[in-house]
Amino acid sequence: MQVHDENRNQTIISEFLLLGLPIQPEMKAPFYALFLAMYLTTILGNMLIILLIHVDSHLHTPMYLFLSNLSFSDMCFSSVTIPKLLVNMQSKIPAISYPGCLTQMYFFLFFGDLESFLLVAMAYDRYVAICYPLHYTVFMSPKLCSSLLVFSWVLTAFHALLHTLLMSQLSFCTNNIIPHFFCDMSALLKLACSDTWLNELIIFVMGGLVSVVPFLLIITSYARILFSILRVPSVRGIRKAFSTCGSHLTVVSLFYGMIIGLYLCPSANNSTIKETVMSIMYTVVTPMLNPFIYSLRNQDMKGAFKKLLEGRKLPFSLGLSC
Repeated sequence: MQVHDENRNQTIISEFLLLGLPIQPEMKAPFYALFLAMYLTTILGNMLIILLIHVDSHLHTPMYLFLSNLSFSDMCFSSVTIPKLLVNMQSKIPAISYPGCLTQMYFFLFFGDLESFLLVAMAYDRYVAICYPLHYTVFMSPKLCSSLLVFSWVLTAFHALLHTLLMSQLSFCTNNIIPHFFCDMSALLKLACSDTWLNELIIFVMGGLVSVVPFLLIITSYARILFSILRVPSVRGIRKAFSTCGSHLTVVSLFYGMIIGLYLCPSANNSTIKETVMSIMYTVVTPMLNPFIYSLRNQDMKGAFKKLLEGRKLPFSLGLSC
């Protein structure tokens, strides 16, 4: 829908049309069922992770405190885009209002960035656990755990708000068709009919802080873990490293692998289709796989889940602590 502004003598966009997924009409029903099943699996799987960590006091450690926040972030990250995608797949006019589009963009940035920072906190936790096991409780104190979480939430909220406010200052006056299934920031910038140089500058500067820096910190943590293991090589040390880092490293590989494939390896041919497919991978597939990765590769989680299935009494506690 377009609204004419007499003062500015131009037409202003009041809603956008989301083209959605590049699938044939006869394939909409199977894909709808698939995405609905994946979304429900994501929600139930991550809720189970949070429940197990909450009720089992053996899991009230820094690593699982960060994991519970990661699971919550995964649920919200998928909920930002998938419900709207499912609604639009059943709608003849897949529209989203201008305020709704900006709101979706804000929460997409917020929870996407939050996952990145939580993965850094978990990498640091694993680094301390392996390289300084005797000083673990000192280094990973409750104060530090809380500070890392507060810093992650506040910084990502500020970053998402900054981009959203800058986007709200742009004018959209002609084309209102977004070739995506959600309000992607780069797609919106291409539709703007006003100067976007400031938006692009902030994306370049802040993108390094919230994407590149966390990735380098994770790489640095695992490099130091590797050097620590190689310094005194032993079968026991290698097994401990794999048991404590395997799940987290798998999640990191999935998360950053998708981002690198999407943003750092552009493709000239079928770029829109590639962007859509890759976006589906890290907004739907990765959050769905995370609970399985941590459940299947983590002995503590498997033990807590087994107790829950067998109906055995878990060491219950109402709070999480470091």
